[in-house]
Amino acid sequence: MLDDDQGALEDLDKADVIEPNDAFTLTSRGNVKRMLKEYQGALDDLDKADVIEPNDAFTLTSRGNVKRMLKEYQGALDDLDKADVIEPNNAFTLRTRGDVKRM
Repeated sequence: MLDDDQGALEDLDKADVIEPNDAFTLTSRGNVKRMLKEYQGALDDLDKADVIEPNDAFTLTSRGNVKRMLKEYQGALDDLDKADVIEPNNAFTLRTRGDVKRM
């Protein structure tokens, strides 16, 4: 693994210019921003992705994870509960929801 989050962010920024408003690009960029601890920017991208492609379990779980980092626990649980309904028994969703419930 290259462990180049900044390089990944630069590529995702370019992809967003080439194909704006692509939910997959926005979710991916949101996750990279989360790894870089740019939580508000991550949340902004994940919110946009959710508008473009609502009810995507991966986007909702990712957004719930970012909200957890921002200590927005009820919002995190709301997203994670919704993701669990869409895609039941997803280990990532359940782990993240368990982390929120421990807070």
